[in-house]
Amino acid sequence: MKKIITISREFGAGGGQIGRAVADRLGYYYMDKDVILRAATASDGLTPDEIRHYDETVPMDFGFGQSLFDFYRRPLDERLFKAQRDAICREAEKGNCVIVGRNANVVLKEYDHSLHVFISASEHFRIANLKEKMPDYPEEKILKEMHSVDKRRKKYCTYYTNTEFGNADYYDLCLKSSALGIETCVDTICSLAMK
Repeated sequence: MKKIITISREFGAGGGQIGRAVADRLGYYYMDKDVILRAATASDGLTPDEIRHYDETVPMDFGFGQSLFDFYRRPLDERLFKAQRDAICREAEKGNCVIVGRNANVVLKEYDHSLHVFISASEHFRIANLKEKMPDYPEEKILKEMHSVDKRRKKYCTYYTNTEFGNADYYDLCLKSSALGIETCVDTICSLAMK
């Protein structure tokens, strides 16, 4: 049985919804961006403003004058990534959890009894899904934000993990929610988690 399930996802593909449903069905703890950032803030003393500013960004300038070994002189975005990674590992050590986002699939790649999932969807499905959550936003603005978030996630993933966001090589299972439907994705993940 899989004790740790990580879900990476394209923005708007329903990964958070799928992750929460999987956690509910299996009785697992659910950990997403908000929970991870709260844990990172509590453990490292980063302020909410610092977290908002540096979340899912990469250093603009990381020169030779900055020591990789001096944690407190590192750029805040480096400290935030470490704090998030530590929060993810602490939860994974307890087991029975679903962790959505934050490159948890790479952070926890060496953990036994884990299932790493990537959720993608067609652009049309993602726009429709996001429109439900942001009914006052015009479609053009949603599309622009969707592309912006995906681009940031890819860049962040490459910088901090030296892997490629969405590349099947880094996941155990890739599902397309627009083709399968949310419920089938949940069923599939739960079925595989029970093995």
